[in-house]
Amino acid sequence: KKSEQELKDEEMELFTKYYMEWKGGKTSGNTSYTNIPRFYYRLPAEDEVLLQKLREESRAVFLQRKSRELLDNEELQNLWFLLDKHQTSPMIGEEAMINYENFLKVGEKAGSKCRQFFTAKIFAKLLHNDPYGRISIMQFFNYVMRKG
Repeated sequence: KKSEQELKDEEMELFTKYYMEWKGGKTSGNTSYTNIPRFYYRLPAEDEVLLQKLREESRAVFLQRKSRELLDNEELQNLWFLLDKHQTSPMIGEEAMINYENFLKVGEKAGSKCRQFFTAKIFAKLLHNDPYGRISIMQFFNYVMRKG
């Protein structure tokens, strides 16, 4: 009698052989498909208590890590203060604006949690037809609050 693994291996060999014949090619001995990492794991059944606990614990750790990355109220107030302090004149109506140079200065002073938001890509994404090449402080702050 063959083991379950031997049966699976034999099935895979036959499948590969017939597939290559159908495709019209020859087997090249390329087995890179065996190195593809598994990306889906089924959810544990209700009677698999240990796997259920492991899933719950890993989810809790993940959420804690994500929570630590979020900006708290004090950090958001500090960011707003820094943005307001480094605004670039002239204002457009009531809208405070900031240029790229001051944007980078605020990024240096804002702290490590905020650093991810002070990139050229984000600045360019928020840049809209300003003749002085500036972005709205309010739009940037709202972006940080939505993404962070």
